[in-house]
Amino acid sequence: MSDRTDWTELRERRLAEPGATDAYEAARIAFELGQTVRELRERNGWSQAQLARGAGMTQSAVARFEAGGTVPTLTVLERLARALNMRLDVTFAPRADAA
Repeated sequence: MSDRTDWTELRERRLAEPGATDAYEAARIAFELGQTVRELRERNGWSQAQLARGAGMTQSAVARFEAGGTVPTLTVLERLARALNMRLDVTFAPRADAA
């Protein structure tokens, strides 16, 4: 009698929608980049405000980035890398699931 959908079924339906896989992948990349920047910032003992000043950004923009809430441009990534005294290295690598 119940027409309720469980999370697994809903997730599968949503991921089957056009463009959903691409959006999911973009969100994963944004999250991983944010985690990396946060780890580098914390390793330097800096606050988000300190990193923001060095990168010419606001503290809230750094917070959103670290939380994976934005998909960054290459310009933003370069500014963050420079502020962290790092070199931005964008590469293409074989996919793990490629045969």
